Amino acid sequence: MLPGSIIKPVTRIRNLSPRSFTGVKYFPGTTGNLFDLFLHAFGNLEHIPFFAFFLIFALLAFLGGKFDLIYSGFLFLFILSDWLLIALLPVSRRSFGPVKPVVLALALLRTVFFLLPNGWNLVLEFIGTLLVIYGFYIEPFRLEIHNETFSTTKLAFGQHLRIVHLGDLHIERTTRREEAILRALAALKPDLILFSGDILNLSYLEDAQAQVDARAFLGELSAPLGIYGVAGSPAVDLPELFPRLVENTPLHWLDGKAAKVNIGDRTLSIYGLSCFHNPDADSQALEKVLHSYPMEQDSFNILLYHAPDLAPNASTYSFDLQLSGHTHGGQVCLPLYGALYTGSLYKKAFEAGRYLVNGMTLYVTRGLGMEGAVAPRVRVLCHPELIVWDIYNH
Repeated sequence: MLPGSIIKPVTRIRNLSPRSFTGVKYFPGTTGNLFDLFLHAFGNLEHIPFFAFFLIFALLAFLGGKFDLIYSGFLFLFILSDWLLIALLPVSRRSFGPVKPVVLALALLRTVFFLLPNGWNLVLEFIGTLLVIYGFYIEPFRLEIHNETFSTTKLAFGQHLRIVHLGDLHIERTTRREEAILRALAALKPDLILFSGDILNLSYLEDAQAQVDARAFLGELSAPLGIYGVAGSPAVDLPELFPRLVENTPLHWLDGKAAKVNIGDRTLSIYGLSCFHNPDADSQALEKVLHSYPMEQDSFNILLYHAPDLAPNASTYSFDLQLSGHTHGGQVCLPLYGALYTGSLYKKAFEAGRYLVNGMTLYVTRGLGMEGAVAPRVRVLCHPELIVWDIYNH
């Protein structure tokens, strides 16, 4: 346990020594990895003409219906209902992005399930429609305000500090989600806002309106002790774009820097490190930051770093808290199992929530937005979350 800190007990304890990833060629969150290649390759399907897609869906329905015209007709109607629901997402100001690849993925899933015995297949297809409505239209906009506490003697007795952690905004346009976040922040009145990276949605990195809306969102943020953030994945927070997005906004970009915030006669230090998803290289970068900005043992020390994968390395220093994101909590989770995919080198070890990593507290936010490109703009059992940290000494 770090000197001066009393850490709230957590159930997820990870005693992990830092691993070497010298054999990894492509890292999560960077261009060129398998996930990135899939997103861009599958995205080209958006250019296929409408009529060709109509024929593809008709063929899938005919095959899935086992050449029975009535059952094939049912499957075709389910596929068309998905097409309509996904196409209406931007009309309802919920989400934006490619339509055809997403509908094709849903159609393939529906075709597989329709091969089950007649009767059961219709029930499952109807459930599928309900899941599409819930996953695309409802859960992504059910913002959860998640509260965490941290007791520490590094603050003066009776002192209280409220920090809000934002992560993975993935803004496409200003939607009801961004509006809900700003309303929540106004009500919470945080002393400090910290952002762990990924401003824009993958589908809209070069979109002028998305950039305007993202800057407008950042411009609305307000906290008396300041707003600090780091860049996220290099495939999302492009090195040539991120500085322009945060320029002349209230967000102070900590690119290999540290900021000290005075809280009465005590100090809170925020270390920010740009994420390149290679813990071997990024841990060396962290050493340089700590050399330039030596850590004070009596200061409450926070590390802002986009992905959780650096936690085993960071825990060897005197950080009280690491705030990260990137995993989105998986976006789609199964009961009891959790995230289907995390984009982490440590797989499900840091999928979402609060962890104690070798004595250091890590919180991995499920994020606020969604991946983009052809990744489904969907959340199931994985609400977007805004994390409120109440740090005190009682």
